[in-house]
Amino acid sequence: MATKTIIQQLETKHVDWVEATSILFNMAIAFYFDLLQGHELLLKLPTKQILTELEKLTVETSQNPQPAFPLLWDLPAYFRRAAINSAIGAARSFYSNLAQWNKRKEKAEAKGKKFVERPPVPPRQWHQHPLLYAGMYELGEGFVLLKLFTGQSWCWIKFKLVGRNINQGWKQASPKLVLKGKRIQLHIPFEKMVKVKKIQDQLKEDSEFKICAVDLNINDNLAVCKILKADGTQIASRLIGGGASSSGRRKRALGRVAKKRSKTNSGPRENERDNKQLWEKVNNIDQYEAHRVSRRIVEFAAQYGAKVIVFEHLGNFKVQRGKYSRRGNEKRSYWLRGKIFKFTKYKAFELGIITSRVNPKNTSRDCAYCGAKVARHNRNERAIGYRTGAPLYTCPEDHKGNKGNADLNAAVNIGKRFFARYIISTPQKPCLKGQGVSVLYIAEVKGWKLKASLRQENRDGQVASPSVSAVNCELNEVAAIGRWSPQRLTLPQLLRVSSIHGCA
Repeated sequence: MATKTIIQQLETKHVDWVEATSILFNMAIAFYFDLLQGHELLLKLPTKQILTELEKLTVETSQNPQPAFPLLWDLPAYFRRAAINSAIGAARSFYSNLAQWNKRKEKAEAKGKKFVERPPVPPRQWHQHPLLYAGMYELGEGFVLLKLFTGQSWCWIKFKLVGRNINQGWKQASPKLVLKGKRIQLHIPFEKMVKVKKIQDQLKEDSEFKICAVDLNINDNLAVCKILKADGTQIASRLIGGGASSSGRRKRALGRVAKKRSKTNSGPRENERDNKQLWEKVNNIDQYEAHRVSRRIVEFAAQYGAKVIVFEHLGNFKVQRGKYSRRGNEKRSYWLRGKIFKFTKYKAFELGIITSRVNPKNTSRDCAYCGAKVARHNRNERAIGYRTGAPLYTCPEDHKGNKGNADLNAAVNIGKRFFARYIISTPQKPCLKGQGVSVLYIAEVKGWKLKASLRQENRDGQVASPSVSAVNCELNEVAAIGRWSPQRLTLPQLLRVSSIHGCA
């Protein structure tokens, strides 16, 4: 199921009513979350059944005049059910994380290790946006009717809408009402069914199967893409830049934050964020770059008919020491790579393209053509050692002496690891397997020498295991012994024996 969200801007009016509705929605979630903590067994039931049981416990009706935990507010049915479903999702997430923490703790204690990880705690504050079910809104052409809480009662308010339209074939889901400062937005999700075959089936059916391997960086080239085929053919490359510009703008904004903070001894007030506009600018830079780079990756993959976009499975990176602006900038550069992967995933799936991740170990240190350890260096610099982040690589001369862009080399390694996961090459037969020659597979029995005689036939013989060595060869006879026997043939003797008996 492919999903996308369209953001519609609403005209600025009745902001206080929107805020009151949001506060009431979070209070209702907190109420039902606390109720689920006291009735944890309810979470084992299906979601619809949990909703029914919670309404029996909290809603007063003619058939249920005295509920055990009466609701504190008079809420519309659809508004209440949206809050209940949000509370169920939050409770299941919390108890799932708690169960995983307990497993990690038990595993560490069983090994006698010290376990210092803190357990997950329930949310202390709720900041969810109101989810609007069908009875809480009505969409029209250029307008929307919303049912809002005024502080005393509920009423319908009409808002004008400004935003882009959705393409045909998408199904609308329940929107969210989002308040950002004085701006009111309606986030409308859409869904579309996309059928994608398994990678194994696509490899079998498509002889021209192609992938787009992507190496994400924190330097000027934020993404380096390579189109590859299963046989190793490299079709096209693309370097998506702009990293130096966005990093500079982000660093300047963070420097201004640090400078303003140094002028005040006291920190920001409670429930208030300092330098709000500067932080918003930093977030907007990252959001824009993530959307820009992910869109270009998807367009490049679709242009050449790639069926899979492959990334590295990047983990946590340690930030270098330095000034606040430098540390903060580097940290957000690492976060940006995660956003790029996240945005690429849903954008690619709309077009039927799958995203995958591989182990990142030594993708930049290994030569993509011979597997040797490479030297990474700057221009006009000797190819010695490995300089992290340098643009060029050079393979040792005793191998193939390949040279080129280090990021493109890493992208090819990423693609090769993806194909290695799904394509198993057929191993070649050993040389000791020819007409009229048989090497017996003899089990090791306390080091005893075992010998067997076979007739010379026009067939391939059974190949000995690595723990078995041929030691006494005659025209129609091959003997094999166990690992502990002192008698072994050297490599030249073994080759001479194979040539005598017609091995290929």
